[in-house]
Amino acid sequence: MKLKGQKRESSESSEGAKGKMTVPLALVTLVSAFGSSFQYGYNVSVINSPAPYMQDFYNRTYFNRTGEPMKSDFQTLLWSLTVSMFPLGGLFGSLMVWPMVNNCGRKGTLLINNLFSIAAAILMGTSELGKTFEVIILSRIIMGIYAGLASNVVPMFLGEISPKNLRGAIGVVPQLFITVGILAAQILGLQRILGNAEGKALAQDFSVGSTKGKISYSWYLVSLVAGWPVLLGLTGIPSLIQLLILPFFPESPRYLLIQKGNEEQARKALQKLRGWDDVDDEIEEMFQEDRSEKEEGQFTVLSLCTFRGLRWQLISIIVMMMGQQLSGVNGVFYYADRIFESAGVHSNSIQYVTVSIGAINVVMTLLAVFIVESLGRRLLLLAGFLLCCASCAVLTLALNLQHTVSWMSYLSIACVILYIIGHAIGPSPIPSVLITEMFLQSSRPAAFMVGGSVHWLSNFTVGLVFLYMEAGLGPYSFLIFCAICLATMIYIFFIVPETKNKTFMEINRIMAKRNKVEIQENKEELKDFRLVSDRQAETKILSNSEL
Repeated sequence: MKLKGQKRESSESSEGAKGKMTVPLALVTLVSAFGSSFQYGYNVSVINSPAPYMQDFYNRTYFNRTGEPMKSDFQTLLWSLTVSMFPLGGLFGSLMVWPMVNNCGRKGTLLINNLFSIAAAILMGTSELGKTFEVIILSRIIMGIYAGLASNVVPMFLGEISPKNLRGAIGVVPQLFITVGILAAQILGLQRILGNAEGKALAQDFSVGSTKGKISYSWYLVSLVAGWPVLLGLTGIPSLIQLLILPFFPESPRYLLIQKGNEEQARKALQKLRGWDDVDDEIEEMFQEDRSEKEEGQFTVLSLCTFRGLRWQLISIIVMMMGQQLSGVNGVFYYADRIFESAGVHSNSIQYVTVSIGAINVVMTLLAVFIVESLGRRLLLLAGFLLCCASCAVLTLALNLQHTVSWMSYLSIACVILYIIGHAIGPSPIPSVLITEMFLQSSRPAAFMVGGSVHWLSNFTVGLVFLYMEAGLGPYSFLIFCAICLATMIYIFFIVPETKNKTFMEINRIMAKRNKVEIQENKEELKDFRLVSDRQAETKILSNSEL
């Protein structure tokens, strides 16, 4: 009787705790997202505000070396390289995902990745002191590699350590920190803070005057605040924090059990993350997943592309990642300044309007964290792409009529805001969540490698092509983005299933039907595992009662 009572009590307590956000799970989520995803967003936006001052530094450095001013064509080329090296590095980083996560683990990859960020931060922060602009371009490609790894490994890591009913909400957190990073770069990049040549604007605000024989606080602050080099160098701080704190948290239990075969460590990691001892159900589900994949082994990108059982999953992530980047988000941000200026916003105030757009992006992504588990991934994707599609269509009309109809400029502003809201709730955060959910352990690294490569290649393509599109088509370029949003939405409606509150094996069975393949499961082994787990639990309780 005592044994049964204790067993029932243990079962009830673990059932009541399931699905709760424990302190270790919350902390590892925040540390991973802040230390990695935040920097992806920060470096997307960090060079926008200080661009004129950085270009002036390029010109001065070239003049000091050669005695001649830099030609405008060469300066344009150097700045284009500075901008484009980041997404190109992101592509290289994505190609490193599969070997690194399989050999170093998820947590290990994040820790190693911090070395890229810290090295790049030191190089960028000292570039002006060293009078070299080449290291800025080199550092941008290093930061791109860092962001390419981080943008894939963080969602994978958090998706694998999350309980199924919190997987969507936790999976959106990396995108939330990307938007927070963009906003932080926009705020710190204001001309009154660090978006200037030598921090003079900030020093002037705090100046108490300089008189003979007295120390001026103005000069003291100028010596501390060095403008854009500090703005670029700050990116190393989150990496340093993550490098110091993340080692105290466990590795992905799925990686430990399925890929390393270490059940004891996987069980301890789960117990720490869940906050209770009874984790047999999750261990059982991992063994079930492991058995269903034993025949295929670890997938490479080539085997993933040729395996029939994952055909629709692969096509889905390619479509969603292309839709995410080719849906016009960069074009909307490019046009935003022009749209606000045409609505009567003073040119000096546009930087503050840009910050407000960044704040809207953060708020809507935060909303997605709270609604993704109730509304589901599929609905948020469809609603997001629908809003983006409608916004692009109306924006095309408004931009063409803004010189003839006075209130059209305000309609353009409304379209920009609606577009950002739509992209923030669906197309931006959800695709990475679905890559984690639609693939099992053996194929997930290769899937993230493909998805990440498509993401960064599409990003690079838009940056390369959009200026030519805008020059040739003008506002009509948004009709192309409208068509891409519509096509992606139709694909999701007919192909992509709802995955909320489902285990990885349940999602795999849904996709297996679409791929017209059968999943082989060894029922006898599963039954034996249950019996062994029950005996282990009874032995543990008996030993505790004897003590």
